[in-house]
Amino acid sequence: MSGFVEKPEPLQVPGLVHLHTGKVRDLYQNEAGDLVMVASDRMSAYDWVLRTEIPDKGRVLTQLSLWWFDQLADLAPNHVLSTELPPGAPADWEGRTLICKSLRMMPVECVARGYLTGSGLTEYNASRTVCGLALPEGLTDGSELPAPIFTPATKAAVGDHDENVSYEEVVRQIGAESAAQLRQATLAVYSRARDIARERGIILADTKFEFGYETTADGEALILADEVLTPDSSRFWPADQWEPGHAQPSFDKQFVRDWLTSAESGWVRASEQPPPPLPQHVVDATRAKYIEAYERLTGLSWT
Repeated sequence: MSGFVEKPEPLQVPGLVHLHTGKVRDLYQNEAGDLVMVASDRMSAYDWVLRTEIPDKGRVLTQLSLWWFDQLADLAPNHVLSTELPPGAPADWEGRTLICKSLRMMPVECVARGYLTGSGLTEYNASRTVCGLALPEGLTDGSELPAPIFTPATKAAVGDHDENVSYEEVVRQIGAESAAQLRQATLAVYSRARDIARERGIILADTKFEFGYETTADGEALILADEVLTPDSSRFWPADQWEPGHAQPSFDKQFVRDWLTSAESGWVRASEQPPPPLPQHVVDATRAKYIEAYERLTGLSWT
């Protein structure tokens, strides 16, 4: 059993229809039919949405995504229409709200990996493959791959876990043409972002994207959607501390994961009990890492 420890009630905003409460984002639709995406400060780990929030997290995710959308604009069109607050929206939505195009979303998490870790490492240790793609012998936790690979996953509901799937399964689900477009776009965006991050002393080990199709006069155009290249959707490692052979220091929710599996938390992951609230020192350390990732990548000061 997993999911929300305490599921929040959606805010009622005049002129907006609530569509979905996700792990981090709340989705609404405005009267024009556009999506209104609001990034909360909720934190998820081990398929649970925790009861403790990380202050400013939603704003960091939104502002970092906007910065990346700008860096990628010539490579991948995105879904952002506006950052203006909808009339009647609460002041707390400032900086965490995007008005977005309504797209025909693809039911695939588009994962790109340039380094071996996480679920990819687990599969590699068992079969020398990741999502069915054969990899050379001798790789270890944190190893750089010979070239970036496309390793798609299913989109899981809140409380469920994304499952890695083969490229052939993606072809079966959405067709060969769309699958090829997703793979090409995913690897192109990853490669651009990897190079930008590397210039700033950060390794982009892996990341996941979401894409959808927009109907145009010429047919359908592939659009980059959701969040992009944030500590929630990516593994960022400090380049000067990279050392294959063990888990790497990172700019993400690792402080949360480590505490949850520590003796201090008292939580047993295999149990059906929800995780306990996070202590203040874990909240503070996690917030600091998210802000550090934003500042190092963008070169801007968080205020």
